[in-house]
Amino acid sequence: MKIELTSGKTLSATKNESIYHALRRQGIYLVASCGGKGVCGKCRVKLLEGRGRIISTGKLTPIDIDARFVLACQTFPEENIFIEIPEESRLVVGERIAISKSRDLFELLHSLKAEISPIVKRIQLNLPPPTIHDNISDLERLKRALDEKGMKGMRFSHGFVSSMATALRKADWKANLAYTDGPEAIFISPLKSKDRYGIAVDIGTTTIVVYLVNLTDGRLIDVGSTYNSQMRYGDDIITRIVYATEGGGLEELRDTVVSDINAILTPMIERHNIRIEDIESAVISGNTTMSHIFWGLSPQYIREEPYIPTMNLFPSWKAGTARLNINLQAPVYTVPCVASYVGGDIVAGVLASKMHRSDEVSLFMDIGTNGEIAIGNSEWIVTAACSAGPCFEGSGIRHGMRATEGAIESVKIDPRTFEPVINVIGNGKPMGICGSGMIDAISEMFLIGVIDQKGRFVREVKTGRIRDGVDGPEFLIFSRDGRDIVLTEVDIENILRAKAAIYAGVSLLLKEVGVTLDKIGRAYIAGGFGNYLNVDKAIILGMLPDLPEGKFKFLGNTSIAGAYLCLLSDTMRRKAEEIAGKMTYMELSVSRRFMDEYMSALFLPHTDIGLFPTVEKLLYKLYKK
Repeated sequence: MKIELTSGKTLSATKNESIYHALRRQGIYLVASCGGKGVCGKCRVKLLEGRGRIISTGKLTPIDIDARFVLACQTFPEENIFIEIPEESRLVVGERIAISKSRDLFELLHSLKAEISPIVKRIQLNLPPPTIHDNISDLERLKRALDEKGMKGMRFSHGFVSSMATALRKADWKANLAYTDGPEAIFISPLKSKDRYGIAVDIGTTTIVVYLVNLTDGRLIDVGSTYNSQMRYGDDIITRIVYATEGGGLEELRDTVVSDINAILTPMIERHNIRIEDIESAVISGNTTMSHIFWGLSPQYIREEPYIPTMNLFPSWKAGTARLNINLQAPVYTVPCVASYVGGDIVAGVLASKMHRSDEVSLFMDIGTNGEIAIGNSEWIVTAACSAGPCFEGSGIRHGMRATEGAIESVKIDPRTFEPVINVIGNGKPMGICGSGMIDAISEMFLIGVIDQKGRFVREVKTGRIRDGVDGPEFLIFSRDGRDIVLTEVDIENILRAKAAIYAGVSLLLKEVGVTLDKIGRAYIAGGFGNYLNVDKAIILGMLPDLPEGKFKFLGNTSIAGAYLCLLSDTMRRKAEEIAGKMTYMELSVSRRFMDEYMSALFLPHTDIGLFPTVEKLLYKLYKK
């Protein structure tokens, strides 16, 4: 059977294959937050001609169905079909995306009093060429030269030895020996070779970022980023773990993420005329699941009680093993993880924030699908992760989307007319609403009385923007050319659950360590989400604790910043391991007290308004009028 697209492209479909899987098999990817299970309703396509066996219509509205929309993952062609893929249903994989401007990373390294000391070290050797009288093997000749320099016990892998003979002769026996602590020989390069490069990689659940760094002076040569193509298999970590284990897709997920990294690297190398052999080391930073999948380790037991990963401290394996397109012998350092749901990205974040060096108590929050939290100072750090779910990334929200071009990023609602004023990323046509826009809209609706403390619509409010939809009551945020963008009561409920999990995690950790909010000197917010977040609105929502705005500091992508530090400095690598070692992890999923905190936080902003004095004062002023 054939699937013809309105673009003119024709694809094949096998018997009992869904439209979603047929498109994916041939390189066309649809948004599918649920991994193609028919739950999220994001993979809508319009079936213009032909018949298909429809298993479920999921969240499609009667209007959608009348317009011939179907869910691609739930529709199986029974004959040749002709379909249209709406713009909002397409998942663009491999697209370079904008990332927040990084601070001066070298200044950060300097402020931490760390000298440049890359993973790979070099020693100059001047070997006498072999003769008929001095005819020992090449390896013995190398060992003899090392002995003369006082370096004994060097280990030599098969990968090193296999290229050693040719490399020595190409260098005319005057060479640099690259080695790592151990010591272990890595590769041989000519003395004239001066350029040395490394890569720092942040493997996020949503995005992948790669820094190309000059290891001699610490300069950031280039930056590349892309969406993590694992999104094809689901938005969240749990969905991917299930796919890797129960679906037998571990190698597929691994190939996907490695291909993404290599796809970013290729144009970088070409732009700067760099030889692959000159990229001599790499640092990987990611959550525990992403780190496991990158190395091809099963993440199965991460999601099963008692939630134990295969490892937290990774050996320094080689780039050839990792399948990275750099020097095959290059060591790949993985920022150490702490536990099942607190990984190297948080360790890297704590390192980059410098909270581990301060006497004052700091709060560190990385808000994403998992809300990772750390509280502590130079003496102690306690950490936890709370499953906020992917709603702030758009999953499970009727018109939710990521913070990319076309997303409504901020909302202001007129208290008299209830007319929303919106800002759209890229200033183009609105296609949906992202996390910061959701937070703004819900906070605004609460302040002007459109929704109550439970997040339910107040039907006495006289406005046509509150209406009944397929999923119940909804608020119309935008409407033009037949395109409506709404927040439903179900959407609001999902967002309140997510914010409640984050706040409950912070609240419980504070109580566990006996620290009150007034003792928090600084609150760091990491991750791309913070680039658009309005602190005041997030406090009104009850997601962030009610701290003075001046205490909040947005750090951007601290995972990649920490990876950069580890790439350049042995001191930073040791410090990352020290941070991971002293972090005390709390497993919130089995905590009764966490559930109590969570239930209390399921309201706007909280059942105890006294915990949010600024919101209490704001409401008093508004309703006093």
